[in-house]
Amino acid sequence: MTLKPRIALLGTGIMGCPMARNLAAAGFDTAAWNRSDTRHQALAEAGIHVMPTPADAVRDRDVVIVMLSSGPVCKEILFGDFHKPAQGCQGAVHAMKPGALLIVMSSIGRNEAIDLAAHSQTLGLEWLDAPVSGGEKGAIEGTLSIMAGGTTEAFERAIPILAAMGRPVHIGPAGTGALAKLVNQLTVATTIAAVSEAMTLAEVGGADPARVREAMLGGFAASCILEQHGQRMLDRNFTPGGPSRHQLKDTRAACDVANELGLELPLLKLTDQLFSDLVDAGGGDLDHSALLLEVRRRNRLDQEVLKKPDS
Repeated sequence: MTLKPRIALLGTGIMGCPMARNLAAAGFDTAAWNRSDTRHQALAEAGIHVMPTPADAVRDRDVVIVMLSSGPVCKEILFGDFHKPAQGCQGAVHAMKPGALLIVMSSIGRNEAIDLAAHSQTLGLEWLDAPVSGGEKGAIEGTLSIMAGGTTEAFERAIPILAAMGRPVHIGPAGTGALAKLVNQLTVATTIAAVSEAMTLAEVGGADPARVREAMLGGFAASCILEQHGQRMLDRNFTPGGPSRHQLKDTRAACDVANELGLELPLLKLTDQLFSDLVDAGGGDLDHSALLLEVRRRNRLDQEVLKKPDS
């Protein structure tokens, strides 16, 4: 009988915690590390080994999954080459065993993914950049869309592990998973912007936004964004599943790639500016559906809800 690979997961926040729980529920021996200890009890109750440092978590593990907040944080924790490395961290990859598979599921830039993949391979590690879409709900339910970039061999090795968390698709070589996530985030962000404007236009024009949304869900405008985030907008429920500051990070990274490729993407630029203004106005920790507040602020609606710091 083939033994299941032993897994480490670095980063057990909103997304990483349920992902780790799903891995453990699928029978994988799972270790985890996080900067804070807010979820340690929940992880331990799920049979997950909570470790004090990243190096302790990855040691002797066959597969290491990373679900940290950004490319720079991934680089800091994995390679320890930032000026101020995390306490107790000198680069987790140096504690990984030769031939281990490193799967970075964080949303990072395309070039970051390519660079980290090359560095990992020089250390004798296999690599996948495999960011996800589906938010906290998808992480909890194990239905994430997983976009993987790396070799065919690395992807096939990872399939049983990724399948415990969602639906993996092999996009292409290293960096293409990260690129696919930026494409996904461009689509999500611009659709959130469109729904925010639609809900505002409906309300100010005298229609019931809830009824408008209900009607739209039966036609070509139907989408997960309209269904889930449209309801969040109606409820003014902006508890973060995907914080706006993370959405801005992704739209900014997509703008960088577009500029690098010589592409003019006007919708992306406009949406990036909307999210930038929302974050500047103090909405960075709100769910990205809170873009509705920025649209309303620009139209002098609900001024007390969200204001520019200098207003």
